[in-house]
Amino acid sequence: MSIDKKKEQLTIGYLGEQLVGQWLQQQGWQLVAQGWHSRWGEIDIVARQPREAGEEWLAFVEVKTRSRGNWDADGLLAITPTKQMKLWKTAQAFLAKHPHLAELPCRFDVALVRCVRRPSTETTSQVQTDRLRHLSAQAERICRLGEPNFPEELALGQTIKVAHYSLTLATYLEAAFSG
Repeated sequence: MSIDKKKEQLTIGYLGEQLVGQWLQQQGWQLVAQGWHSRWGEIDIVARQPREAGEEWLAFVEVKTRSRGNWDADGLLAITPTKQMKLWKTAQAFLAKHPHLAELPCRFDVALVRCVRRPSTETTSQVQTDRLRHLSAQAERICRLGEPNFPEELALGQTIKVAHYSLTLATYLEAAFSG
């Protein structure tokens, strides 16, 4: 895979995670962590539903962002039993680091985001291109895209435009699998 293709995948993944995080906040959830790593893997989003919103929950959210024509049902087929086990172990590590959250009921949610690249009319100078190559992947995404500016109200199925992409939060599966 080329470096440019890998960078685009990282960018698309980042935008999908930001979109889902924003949507969760608009649903009344508090983001506890994003991109949390352990030796077993990464949890894209850890969110807490406050007691005022009803029953209190801690959700470990796996975000799959895919382009049109993907082979894996918008990322759903990528949540294999092996992937589920890694997420479960990573969630256990998270709770060990945050024992004050360990008593909350937990669940594993899956968010599926569709992404379409829109044609770009902008050109980038060689100086800009060389400069961007030296930045870390996350810093590059933020510098190039800026923090995504999402609408104040997001809905499932709503398409929004960010940078050179159209994103749609297609599906949100609560308690998609058990640990």
